[in-house]
Amino acid sequence: MTSLHPTALPWQPLSPLDGRYREAVTGLADYLSEAGLNRARVEVEVEWLIALTDRSLFGTSPLSDDDKSRLRALYLEFGQAEIDWLAEKEAVTRHDVKAVEYLVRDRLSTLGLDSIAELTHFACTSEDINSTSYALTVQRAVERVWLPKLRAVINALTDLAVRHRDAAMLSRTHGQPATPSTMGKELAVFAWRLTRVADQIEAGDYLAKFSGATGTWSAHLSADPDVDWPELTRSFIEGLGLGFNVLTTQIESHDWQVELYDRVRHAGGILHNLATDVWTYISIGYFTQIPVAGATGSSTMPHKINPIRFENAEANLEIAGGLLGTLSQTLVTSRLQRDLTDSTTQRNIGVAFGHSLLALDNLQRGLSEISLAEDVLLADLDANWEVLAEAIQTVVRAEIAAGRSQISDPYALLKDLTRGRRVGAAELAEFVRGLDIGEAAKERLLALTPATYDGLASKLVDELG
Repeated sequence: MTSLHPTALPWQPLSPLDGRYREAVTGLADYLSEAGLNRARVEVEVEWLIALTDRSLFGTSPLSDDDKSRLRALYLEFGQAEIDWLAEKEAVTRHDVKAVEYLVRDRLSTLGLDSIAELTHFACTSEDINSTSYALTVQRAVERVWLPKLRAVINALTDLAVRHRDAAMLSRTHGQPATPSTMGKELAVFAWRLTRVADQIEAGDYLAKFSGATGTWSAHLSADPDVDWPELTRSFIEGLGLGFNVLTTQIESHDWQVELYDRVRHAGGILHNLATDVWTYISIGYFTQIPVAGATGSSTMPHKINPIRFENAEANLEIAGGLLGTLSQTLVTSRLQRDLTDSTTQRNIGVAFGHSLLALDNLQRGLSEISLAEDVLLADLDANWEVLAEAIQTVVRAEIAAGRSQISDPYALLKDLTRGRRVGAAELAEFVRGLDIGEAAKERLLALTPATYDGLASKLVDELG
């Protein structure tokens, strides 16, 4: 049989992040795309020029405010013209950072600043520019895009936790009926866990190095041995809002990135747990999904509303976690003073954060599209009176300790009554009335129902602040 070959498609995005899901992750592209990285590289080159001339090094004079503004416009107004220029130049240089240097030199000539052209990329190795640029772009992507979306999910969880703080529900440990809680308290657990990790991420370091080919400032000292280059470069990096790594090889060691990606992956694990738990609550009817006008749940079963937001989040968190784990594992190592494994690896930072951001977007939307079915929760509680066995045997033990009971093994007594079978309200009440315990204890137990046996669950929601 002859195989048929269809006409080749026009160019298509290979990644769904740049196709189907583009709208959900577009904010990251401003920082973690190739263009975003190149814009940051231009920023670092320009600010280094300004730092050198501000100190009147090598016979220069400080630039006027107008010249500085025109120079900073190279990155503040970075756009398609610069993107195209760099692509064309890199095709010749086969070196992305060198292409950026040539761009800055070209624009200096246009601005009439040829006199300082030789200070472009002065005493820098590519990693000085790259480590600073990656620190800037990752910092901005996390602080301006990813972390606000995580906080939005936490806020959505907190709102639901407060709203449902008193909604008693049957817990399920090992999938079996267990001591009741409230839906609000269970959602508060996730909000509390995520807040803790989010705070750690927010407090994290973003480090750069700027010390030359092997981290020794050798070229700098050769050019001018009287300058305190470590102080100058530290001041320069910290002036960009970054931390300075003084002790490095040719590369910044990437440990701050490993710490960040491990924490983001940790947050992703908690979010994955949230997605699967909410999915399960939907499957047992605790949550119903609010229909979206015009949406189709199943191609053949019109009645269905599939929990696709949580399933999409689950899958994308797994992809993100895999990529973040690879980033951490790869970036922690560099052979001797330098190898290039980090170069291609770091180009996938945006992909990892993209899948994580997509998951966050789905979780935020999903949490806004569910409604608590309190009647289902109450019916489930009423069908499982045996969960009060814990309360009964604990009260009996307290009565024995107080000298008000002669029962020898309260745990065994309750196990014989309840293990592996359902016990109704009347049967449990009859059992309590026959116990050898004080009357006050009996009254407390007889007043309990599965719906009221939720301890401090409601008050615990206040821990969210």
